[in-house]
Amino acid sequence: MNVTTLAQVVEVAPVRSGLWVEHIVGAVIYSALGILILLITLYGMAKFSPMPLHKEIEEDQNVAVAIVIGSVLLGISIIIAAAILG
Repeated sequence: MNVTTLAQVVEVAPVRSGLWVEHIVGAVIYSALGILILLITLYGMAKFSPMPLHKEIEEDQNVAVAIVIGSVLLGISIIIAAAILG
């Protein structure tokens, strides 16, 4: 009678000890890249808007401008996350 072990039946992939470090480093790099792209987008919105965004939001208490900027940044964040996740 031929007795086989579970390891012989199911081929086990070798486990790399530094694999989780690579994932953490990759996550940090992609997070930093995403935040950088988001900040560049915010700078571009502030640069090319017809009004000073800082004045409109803080001094004039313009809630509509704050909602539009927040929704644009949320949309860009979703696009960046989808691009990173592939």
